[in-house]
Amino acid sequence: MTLHCDSMDGLVVKAAEEALEMENINYILPFIREKHGDELKDVFERTIRVRELSGDAAELADYWFFETAVRLHLKCRGIPYTGLKPAQFNERPVVKMAGQAVRTENMNDLMNFIMSSIKEDVWSRFEDVISKKDYEVNDVDDARDYVDSLLNFYSYLQQLIDFMEEG
Repeated sequence: MTLHCDSMDGLVVKAAEEALEMENINYILPFIREKHGDELKDVFERTIRVRELSGDAAELADYWFFETAVRLHLKCRGIPYTGLKPAQFNERPVVKMAGQAVRTENMNDLMNFIMSSIKEDVWSRFEDVISKKDYEVNDVDDARDYVDSLLNFYSYLQQLIDFMEEG
């Protein structure tokens, strides 16, 4: 998941739009690692020149700049570039809520949503394990179903903790 970084209304494209509007590359450079800065600067300068030719040229040049910015951003994060997605392609409630939290400087709704989602998911997996726990020992299919559910539950919790610890 690219967390909204590869869509036309994502953070990277918004920063690239602002860079073009203000004719200042520094609005987008923080999203790109230094080693790719020269490539983006070159594309930015060429885009600015081409934009003056016509409306169609500007539209095409802008899109090329957006694609380059997103591709380089994802490359820096080790994520393959698969093209720009339409606006709201990755619009998930948590992304909207995170944006709102940043704008309002208040995380209450976001934290409630996250905690509720995690709690609901953990309980659901736990209940699945408990519902399969008392299988008939001679019913190997039910036993396998229980073991799969149990291992899924343990694995999910371990991955959740690992992600929180490692980021």
